[in-house]
Amino acid sequence: MEQQLIVKICNTRAAKNRKEIRMPIYATPGAAGADLFACLERDLIIKPGERAKIPTGIAMEIPDNLVGLVFARSGLASKKGLTLSNGVGVIDSDYRGEIMVLVINQGHEDVIIHDGERIAQIIFLDVLKASFKEVENLDVTLRGDKGFGSTGLK
Repeated sequence: MEQQLIVKICNTRAAKNRKEIRMPIYATPGAAGADLFACLERDLIIKPGERAKIPTGIAMEIPDNLVGLVFARSGLASKKGLTLSNGVGVIDSDYRGEIMVLVINQGHEDVIIHDGERIAQIIFLDVLKASFKEVENLDVTLRGDKGFGSTGLK
């Protein structure tokens, strides 16, 4: 049985002149992430190597013990070279400000973002809080402290 999550959404002050909120949407029934939309007064041009903050015009009330994770849309990354400059955006449950999408143009041409364009996707996950304990040694494993590429390609 599918569990329903309710996330409250409201317009931010910057988007109050809009008649309706651009609610995040799941593009297909199997989509894990809900698309977020650009909320712009005019087109935004992002030059190669340039970073930008794209407003969505919405704020969310994410339930306690959950986090909203913002990811790049694969189409924008593969076709235009536009990715998130922070890798993954983290929206904490106690944040009430506007959701902003931080992007970087890693392509070779200007990227133009239009008002209402789908610019990122958000996924909601449970958060487990850890207790941290200092110890003298960690348990031994086969891999040990071998990192970056130590397991090979095949």
